[in-house]
Amino acid sequence: MTAERGTALVTGASSGIGAAYARRLAARGWDTVLVARRAQRLDDLALRLREETGTEVETLVADLSAPADLARVARRAAGDDIGFLLNNAGINGYGPFARLEPELLTKVLGVNVLAVTALTRAVVPAMLDRGRGTVVNVASQLAFAGALPPHPLPERAVYGGTKGYVVTFTRTLAAELAGTPLRVQVLCPGLTATEFHRSRGDAPVQGREQSAHADGGMPVDQVIDASLAALGAGQVVCVPGLADQDPLARLAAAELGIRTAAGRGGG
Repeated sequence: MTAERGTALVTGASSGIGAAYARRLAARGWDTVLVARRAQRLDDLALRLREETGTEVETLVADLSAPADLARVARRAAGDDIGFLLNNAGINGYGPFARLEPELLTKVLGVNVLAVTALTRAVVPAMLDRGRGTVVNVASQLAFAGALPPHPLPERAVYGGTKGYVVTFTRTLAAELAGTPLRVQVLCPGLTATEFHRSRGDAPVQGREQSAHADGGMPVDQVIDASLAALGAGQVVCVPGLADQDPLARLAAAELGIRTAAGRGGG
């Protein structure tokens, strides 16, 4: 990470993990492309990064659930200067599945699944051509919480499903790209001290200054530390706060056991 330079494209850059990751990359010499819905927040962060690091900063105001906006960001992501993609944008759409508004359901799927897939597809070919590149897709520990009941966990059928997709997609892509110079990671934070829980995602949190939800959680910088350390160690799945990797090894072994017992069908 210290030797690699270029331009990093960061989605969900207006607050939380996205803003903190952008600051960390800029401090390491990366130019950045900041993507989010809130123009003023992006402008404030861009000014700070330019003043503190002297790096080049672009801002792209976009709602990644809107097809035209996603296409515009994907075109930028396909640029031959993009060496790092952080797919951080995500919305939760928490609530009882039977009462979840269809419009919000579609928006959650668009941001959490389609945008992650489309932007990853946009960057990988150019990264392979250059022989270097990093993709970090942000999922959630809730990707592993499917059978657990709500309360105290949120009602999360759609959100948990989308984050399960991000985990499986990223792990499978990393296996496909094994042996190439690309680094691929899925970052699975638990409750983090951001404003994520202050909105279901239908509209962004208002206000120019970042805030945090009342539930607390892991400090954002610790999440970034864990991600960067895992990239350095070549770990595909990063769960901040998980000191022992044995649960992930047991998960992989259980998956292999299921596949072995059930046969080799590809359907």
